[in-house]
Amino acid sequence: MSAPWWQNAVVYQVYPRSFRDSDGDGVGDLRGLAAGLDHVARLGATALWLSPIYPSPLADFGYDVADHAAVDPAYGTLADFDDLVAAAWARGLRVLMDLVPCHTSIEHPWFAAHPERYVWAAGRAGGPPNNWIATFGGSAWTFDERRRLWYLHSFYPEQPDLDWRNPDVVEAMTGVVRFWRERGVDGFRIDAIDRLLKDPELRDDPPATAPFALPLGQEFGRLEHVHSTNGPDAGRALGALREAAGDGLLVGEVYLPADASAPYLEHLDAVFAFELFHAPWEAPALRAAIEACAALRRPGGADGAAWVLSNHDFSRLPDRFGRENVRAAAVLLLTLPGLAFVYQGEEIGQGDGPPGARAYDRAGRDPYRHPVQWEPEPLRAGFTTGEPWLAPVDPLERSIAAQAGAAGSLLELYRELIALRPRLGAGIELLDAPAGVLAYARGAHLVAVNTSARPLAVPARGEVVLESERGACADGLLAGGGGVVLLAGAGGGDPAHRGP
Repeated sequence: MSAPWWQNAVVYQVYPRSFRDSDGDGVGDLRGLAAGLDHVARLGATALWLSPIYPSPLADFGYDVADHAAVDPAYGTLADFDDLVAAAWARGLRVLMDLVPCHTSIEHPWFAAHPERYVWAAGRAGGPPNNWIATFGGSAWTFDERRRLWYLHSFYPEQPDLDWRNPDVVEAMTGVVRFWRERGVDGFRIDAIDRLLKDPELRDDPPATAPFALPLGQEFGRLEHVHSTNGPDAGRALGALREAAGDGLLVGEVYLPADASAPYLEHLDAVFAFELFHAPWEAPALRAAIEACAALRRPGGADGAAWVLSNHDFSRLPDRFGRENVRAAAVLLLTLPGLAFVYQGEEIGQGDGPPGARAYDRAGRDPYRHPVQWEPEPLRAGFTTGEPWLAPVDPLERSIAAQAGAAGSLLELYRELIALRPRLGAGIELLDAPAGVLAYARGAHLVAVNTSARPLAVPARGEVVLESERGACADGLLAGGGGVVLLAGAGGGDPAHRGP
């Protein structure tokens, strides 16, 4: 049996509003995305994941879906989407959608026409049904004057939670999956899937007795969310999504530690490795995160971790790890076994931008969503011919046009790393290394990353296959902030090939 196409894939995350604008209105769209596919293909990516393109009133910037089977006019039409899929396939790129199954927009027709599809409860003592807290703070319940009941929202009040114990919800949402699969979609990144089912008795969450393993908002982190998230009977709903998706790729946003994420792999193909995402740039912490996430396995033994170091919800890689460590972080991300995700702009070292004159995202995530910098032009960066919805960050220092084909550029390092991935062996073996160095074996190859600022010894000798930058590994020493891939046992003389 042949391996699935996604087994060692690199998926390029597109935030459509900020990828490329085709009509000069300052907002990215599907035609602009289609025009930029050559860049994604040349990078070597296997697939692209589109953050939500559904109609939305933008209370949560697209994750409040008002129609799961349509395209927001800001991005184009269903015909534009079909053209995009065809253009992607012509370049050997698969297409993943963002599926938001746990809630809808309050403006979705279902909320008025089918209120029974949502989670409702009577209050207690004049207040909400229990003490559950929404992700962004405040009660997870809002009182509806018309029905005289409280509805649940794990996120904003404009995002009521669906009741996945109602068969009508299962039928409707699996119909959404089949709708997009029939249009050629190759799979889905599934949003907030650990919120799919909650305690049917609506019991209070107890106070937290220890910090959660992943970052949480201050108010949300005061409780241990044993009843409001991660329902133990979620398997039936996940199984329905799997049946509807067929052999399509399903990657779950399960915001839990790796050991708690493992049950989701009974039905999903991978879950995001958030422990690595949020680990500090320190070798022991990175090693512990990789060890925990690499243990995630699908039934049958396939890798279950989806590795990622940047996305639309958190500060970008240069701002979290330090710009001096961006190259080594690329070596780390793209030499781990299994799926890897690259967020648009990551390949040129794009960092956070300042908040714009207008705050669009009420959770303060605008700085992570500035437009891709295509050209070294200060006002529009080749993203649009009009006024961009958010200004470029630093296109004179970083752009695709300036880095494409340029020896030593970060973009070319990403291309070489992605091209190298098929040659790396299966599995991963973490190795002993000097303090400050993270090292592991991938078959006959050894990867070493120096998280310190000073040169440190590489734990083994071998032929240098790729360096984070020329000269990073010499005389058995790895430069501070450097990364290297060695072919073990091939001798330690002058390398036959060095990376950019």
